[in-house]
Amino acid sequence: MQIDWLTVAAQIVNFLVLVWLLQRFLYRPISNAMRRREDRIEERLAEARSARGDAEEEAERLRQERAELAERKEQMLEEARAEADDLRKERAAALRAEMEEKRETWQAQLAQERADFARAVQEQAARELIEITEDVLQDFADADLADRVSRTFVARLENLEEARREKLAQAARDSDEPARVETASPLPAEAKRRLTRAIHDGLSTDLEVQYAETADLVLGVRLAIGDQTVEWSVRRYLDRLENAMTETLKAGGPVPEAAQQTEGADTA
Repeated sequence: MQIDWLTVAAQIVNFLVLVWLLQRFLYRPISNAMRRREDRIEERLAEARSARGDAEEEAERLRQERAELAERKEQMLEEARAEADDLRKERAAALRAEMEEKRETWQAQLAQERADFARAVQEQAARELIEITEDVLQDFADADLADRVSRTFVARLENLEEARREKLAQAARDSDEPARVETASPLPAEAKRRLTRAIHDGLSTDLEVQYAETADLVLGVRLAIGDQTVEWSVRRYLDRLENAMTETLKAGGPVPEAAQQTEGADTA
């Protein structure tokens, strides 16, 4: 068999031309297209990996935020429980303090009411004692006792202070009205004469003397000349005793020694 080298060469050239054509117009575009596609795929994979990384980071951030939120929630709940407990204790303490204050106030009011009641009872008892004493003295105020009272008043008139005596004497000289002697019960005639003589001698006057009875005197004598008055009576003792007892009951202390003395009382 004879080989046609021309034909072989032509076929080789045709084959090389075909390879070049395929390389130029088929394989290279396909390779470029595949490379571009691979690049796009790689780019997308890179984006996907990046997105996945971002997603994982976001998920991690969310997990951290949830963990922080849960921790903060627990902390807030603990703080709220502590605050509620403190508030409960504070209100309980305030309530106890208020109740204690009200109890002390109530006890103070009760003690005050008891003291006021006791003081009122004591004052009433003191007044009744004074009234009973007055009644007893009035019951014993007979003529003989009235005569003794007049003698006592004469003695006090004789021992009257000079300044006081001068005021009475001046009142007697200036007065156009008679002198007035008041007693709790009628005086015997002798007692009246004794009192009249003591007034005239003691005041150096011949002023007329009138006698009268008054219920506000208890075993006593009151001399009134013009605007000047001299009095001695058990009524004064009782008034002083009543005042002293009232002051003592208000102060809650013992009866003053001065209230226990039995001195007479000369008043203008």
